[in-house]
Amino acid sequence: MIISVASGKGGTGKTTIATNLSASLGKNVKILDCDVEEPNSHLFLNPKIEKTETIFTEVPEIDEDKCSYCNKCVEMCRYQSIAIIGKTILTFPELCHSCGGCMAVCPENAITWKGREIGETAIGKSGAIEFIHGKLRVGEAMSPPLIEKVRSYIDPDIINIIDAPPGTSCPVIAAMKNTDFVLMVTEPTPFGLHDLKLGVEAVKLLNIPCGLVINRADIGNNDVRVYAEKENLPILLELPFERKIAEVYSKGELIVEKIPEWKEKFLGLYRAIEKIVNKGQNK
Repeated sequence: MIISVASGKGGTGKTTIATNLSASLGKNVKILDCDVEEPNSHLFLNPKIEKTETIFTEVPEIDEDKCSYCNKCVEMCRYQSIAIIGKTILTFPELCHSCGGCMAVCPENAITWKGREIGETAIGKSGAIEFIHGKLRVGEAMSPPLIEKVRSYIDPDIINIIDAPPGTSCPVIAAMKNTDFVLMVTEPTPFGLHDLKLGVEAVKLLNIPCGLVINRADIGNNDVRVYAEKENLPILLELPFERKIAEVYSKGELIVEKIPEWKEKFLGLYRAIEKIVNKGQNK
């Protein structure tokens, strides 16, 4: 089982849900923090890190002694990561998507790969919970390769919970694709509803089952619930806007540990997800 916990906007409580869901399960579960620009699952789970690894992506290196300045690599690249000015070749590694198209069209075999550091991964454990996150290098714009690296640690034999980046851009798609279920975390406000709609449309394109968690459920208005009913999106859990809950997560603590009755509610959330996924697989 692979569950991606996502949100149309930041600040909805996505990481709170992902970490508490993981902690409620307690074993046979792995959390993969793919919010690589600012991962913070570790703040709640306090894992013991056992291994770190520097991650590289491949970018083109051009041998100017072989280059005939034919411009085919420039014409191929849709990301403007290569430019030829007279007899000068310029490459812009930060723009490269490592697709290999430039190498494929080069008639002189003048292009080879070289590694460019984009960030690092950290692997460890929080009790019985397996933990991995990625941390993007400061100033780096290309997060999908690092997200793919974090996802490479998915274990098909256990429950995998992905803490996805917020929003609906390429990094979010990289985190959500090829998962069994997307759990969208939202809040009942106009901004929350606006960004939830964008997130749900992205999930529809990926054709993945989806359900909602409403955080701070007793503020704002009822528009999110009306939208969920219209779109046939099940609301699987609601967290109230309570001081006790807010104090717990503001200290970087787990709700399911500090307020024990919430453990069963998060287990119920997982059982509801499992039921939806199994129903879809049996069709």
